[in-house]
Amino acid sequence: MPNMVVVNLAGEKVKDITLNPEVFGIEPNQQVIFDAIVMQRASMRQGTHDVKNRREVRGGGRKPYRQKGTGNARQGSIRAPQYRGGGIVFGPTPRSYATKLNRKVRRLALKSVLSEKVAANDMIVVDALKMEAPKTKDMVAVIENINAGKKALFVAANDEDYMNAYLSVRNIETMMFLNADKINVYDLVNANKVVFTEAAVKAVEEVLGNE
Repeated sequence: MPNMVVVNLAGEKVKDITLNPEVFGIEPNQQVIFDAIVMQRASMRQGTHDVKNRREVRGGGRKPYRQKGTGNARQGSIRAPQYRGGGIVFGPTPRSYATKLNRKVRRLALKSVLSEKVAANDMIVVDALKMEAPKTKDMVAVIENINAGKKALFVAANDEDYMNAYLSVRNIETMMFLNADKINVYDLVNANKVVFTEAAVKAVEEVLGNE
């Protein structure tokens, strides 16, 4: 069973905890991780691209010349696709790029990433992220104390007092802060280190371990 050291914001050891092996100790499935990242990145696309087809482009209401007798190919509009300024054929139109993954597959992807972070020693557990005031300088000191590196994801439980820490973290460009119920595969993979509070670990285990 995977064990973790819980530290305080000064980087000092507080205690040891045992992680749920069904959440933090499984064999990572690389395919479902890939599928989850593809799904998330596709869903991020706005899909607002658009071009005008020959029905939407301006002008071209009059036939450019008579049907017969000119020696030219017959034409019905100067806004046909072959004309400059004409409509675009098969161009992009607004659409949704969102894809779907089954619930069990999404959960397996989350557990796979969390297990990878634990196995690679890229997960840190702190007792709490409670700060007296929102101060970025103090948060930078905390990051150095716990060895969170230059690109970390902080995760706290919903019922914790984390607002000052959140306000401090958001001023640091390479850091990110999420609630435990908002963690996702893309943000976990994108972070070099993941910093969980002890309460956040229990919240994640409660959700992902009940299968």
